Amino acid sequence: MWLINTETLKLESVVNPETVEYAILSHTWEEEEVSFQEFQDLRFARTKKGFGKIKKTCRLAKKHGYQYAWVDTCCIDKSSSAELSEAINSMFRWYKGAKRCYAYLSDYRQTTIDSDFANCRRVCVRFLRETLSHI
Repeated sequence: MWLINTETLKLESVVNPETVEYAILSHTWEEEEVSFQEFQDLRFARTKKGFGKIKKTCRLAKKHGYQYAWVDTCCIDKSSSAELSEAINSMFRWYKGAKRCYAYLSDYRQTTIDSDFANCRRVCVRFLRETLSHI
């Protein structure tokens, strides 16, 4: 399992993920996600739109005391069919093993207090529908 070191923003290979505490990001894929290969070059990775949620995840994880974070877009080497297959088969265990899960709701925009509840309800229902369909 590849994890992002929240201090250095470098990927580290962890043989036994049960021995470390990490935070994990639940999100939907958008334009310009950062791949495993692209994340090796942080200067390039920072130019992609998807880097923002990786950086925010690491910042939150570090703030909450976690040395590691996992984000599927950049922590799975999809060029390796063996690693991709292992990741697909291990994903439930990795989410279950995370000490904290952050949910990134890309379509939620906080506007005014009056519309917060309506926005939250709409986004939360969509989020739950999409999340539950993957279980």
